[in-house]
Amino acid sequence: MPSFREVQYYLAGLWLLIRMDARGFQYLDISDRGMMRSFWAILWCLPSIGISWLWWQRAYLFAMPPETVTGMAFFFRLALVEAASWLTPLVFAGVLLLIFRFGDKFTPIVVVVNWLGLPTSYLNALLIALLAFVPGASALAAMLWLALMMAIIFSLARILRMILGTHPLFVGTLTLMLLIPSMLLTDFLQRFLGIYPPV
Repeated sequence: MPSFREVQYYLAGLWLLIRMDARGFQYLDISDRGMMRSFWAILWCLPSIGISWLWWQRAYLFAMPPETVTGMAFFFRLALVEAASWLTPLVFAGVLLLIFRFGDKFTPIVVVVNWLGLPTSYLNALLIALLAFVPGASALAAMLWLALMMAIIFSLARILRMILGTHPLFVGTLTLMLLIPSMLLTDFLQRFLGIYPPV
């Protein structure tokens, strides 16, 4: 498992790539081994994921009858949703890269997407904490969430441009491919698995 110092190093590389500085590649391990190690980012995200799961459980119980209880099965289903929403966009991206003959770019893209998920996850947890502990903060949280999504799209598009070169249409398509399916799949699986709070 990468140490905290290594993770800081990787995040510094991402920041350089967002700034369109090619030196950022020197901070990232974009080998096949580095790609596999980048999935440790999921473990590094567990505290923030745990916060989001607890908030989701609270929202679910609030919308259900008072006698409703949730057990380990509820959190197991949340884990399934989390795994699917993390991995499925990478699979779709891999297929798209193969179709357009960018297959050699799959490894660095997996690396940057996985490590970019780390700050994204913690920023999302901060917004959840804002909702949970600050009364009447829903409007502010919604605006901040929109700002976070725009920042993610902007950052990911710039990093993909550094990896793929000047192919704006393909970079835009791949950016959306890495973000939109995850949102749609999360919503679908939550409803399918019965862990979506009824409206």
